[in-house]
Amino acid sequence: MLKLHFKDSRQAPVWLVEERFTLGRDRRNDLVLEDPGISAFHAEIRQEGGLYYISDCESEQGTFVNDERVASRYQLRSDDRVRLGDVELLLVDPGKAGARAEVGQRWFLQVIQGEHEGRKFHISGSMTFGRSVKCELCFSDAQLSRRHCEFFLRDDGLEVKDLASANGLTVNGEKTSGAVLKPGDQVRMGSVVLLVIGPRVEAREAEEEVGEDATVFVRAVDLPRPMPRSTPRSAQGTVNPLHAAARAQAAPSPVVARSGGAALGIGLVLLVLAVGGGLAAAFLL
Repeated sequence: MLKLHFKDSRQAPVWLVEERFTLGRDRRNDLVLEDPGISAFHAEIRQEGGLYYISDCESEQGTFVNDERVASRYQLRSDDRVRLGDVELLLVDPGKAGARAEVGQRWFLQVIQGEHEGRKFHISGSMTFGRSVKCELCFSDAQLSRRHCEFFLRDDGLEVKDLASANGLTVNGEKTSGAVLKPGDQVRMGSVVLLVIGPRVEAREAEEEVGEDATVFVRAVDLPRPMPRSTPRSAQGTVNPLHAAARAQAAPSPVVARSGGAALGIGLVLLVLAVGGGLAAAFLL
């Protein structure tokens, strides 16, 4: 439930409890406003299905929401500013009191084909589309009904509803009586095509932030650890001759001791032969 707060605190806040809430200088209004610029019955706020709509009651100076003049059935939301004459009111949702109003939850309709091509309309509440001059979005296309359709906000999303028009409306080429719109949708009424422009989606923002020069971090896949290198079986039985020669040169050789023993044996044999030869010579003499 919304609550009306006076910007200058001239009066106490007022709850919007009644389904029909009137504002003006006349004492019969639900909210009496003592101001020269206020008409006797200046405006009324209606509550329908949990949504609030404000309509101007043909006042002399008009009714404004967020500095935009409104006619009839303009949807109100929390944090909207309503101005009647010099009186400014703020709509507050006590459940969201103190919370920062979400900036960027903005919806636009841009004409990409037909009358007013290239023009962009800001949707901040309920706005009717058609040929009637009382519509917030007024087009002179002969294929349009006087009140062709209505664009309105619900839970920060944008919706469209056909108002029993003669030629109907299509969203992305499909005929419909009502739809929840997304950024990029195209809505056609008669020869007019509107492009829906809405707040960015978080995932889309993340994609836009990744450019060619951006560093993208990707989680590494767990790879198996390298196994220790094993010696081939064939190498275990085959000795490289170069390595064997090097090891033979580096190791102390036992051949010297064996050579010394052999020389000693040869010397003894020669000595025996010499002695034997001498004895034989003496015997012959």
